[in-house]
Amino acid sequence: MSKKIILLAGPTASGKSRLAIQLAKKLNGEIINADSMQIYKEFSILSSRPNNKETKKAKHHLYGIISAKKYFSAGDWLKLAKSKINQCHKTKKIPIIVGGTGLYFNTITKGISKIPNIDIKTRNKVRSLFKKLGYKNFYEKLLDIDPKVKNRILPTDSQRTQRAYEVILKTKKSLFDWTMNTKSDFINFEIKKIFIDIPREELLKKISERTELMFRNKCMEEVKKFNSLRINKSLSANKLIGVQEINAYLEGSIVLDQCKELINIKTRQYAKRQNTWARGHMKNWNKLYSKDFSILLKKTLKVIS
Repeated sequence: MSKKIILLAGPTASGKSRLAIQLAKKLNGEIINADSMQIYKEFSILSSRPNNKETKKAKHHLYGIISAKKYFSAGDWLKLAKSKINQCHKTKKIPIIVGGTGLYFNTITKGISKIPNIDIKTRNKVRSLFKKLGYKNFYEKLLDIDPKVKNRILPTDSQRTQRAYEVILKTKKSLFDWTMNTKSDFINFEIKKIFIDIPREELLKKISERTELMFRNKCMEEVKKFNSLRINKSLSANKLIGVQEINAYLEGSIVLDQCKELINIKTRQYAKRQNTWARGHMKNWNKLYSKDFSILLKKTLKVIS
């Protein structure tokens, strides 16, 4: 009998963590984080990491384990996730991988290419160029040096366009040449793929509620502590929604209500990008939702069984 892995994805604030905990309790499972911001030690509130009460209900892995000062790639995550998946299977547990980072899920379902590490100098050079040119002109420049990107990466997908640029700049090979022969390490596993397909209006309400909760939980203090680290601006932790907006409030350039609304707007935009990713990269996933949580749980268990 093949070993089972459950993948649970969905847009931010869609209720993934709650569902994952119930699945873990019902199926004798353990939860493995697949959210690129919940990986950082410094951000428990702004990243909406499961709290102590939640982590006592089921065993959680790969949450708050990496310093925001360190560069952390999808490849780094895959190494850690593979170790935790193997550990779960050895102890007769079902690994439940939950999060909103589509690239992490891709490393499980499609594998990852063996691209050499890109040095920080090259990364900073590409990011500076992107900032100087803007996404449209940057994309045109990328197409000049790597035509294979056309129709495969959207101009608005800034993370992937910058990645493609730094790869060809450093290795003289297209990102797509590197990824051509990649294979999943989990071909012989039984992988159950679930995406929480929450209606837009309901998601917007949940996003606003979560922003208010973050402020009640003192997210501003979290940002102040993060600022004191003075980390390199090119590192991913700086991109966490809320950091820039709270700093603008602390500097006095916006009022609190504006700060909250900007966070809501950016979170809504992020959720839209996650749903767009799902439409393009998760076509064969089970799209499930019900406003009634017990019905959603039943639907999910039916898919998994």
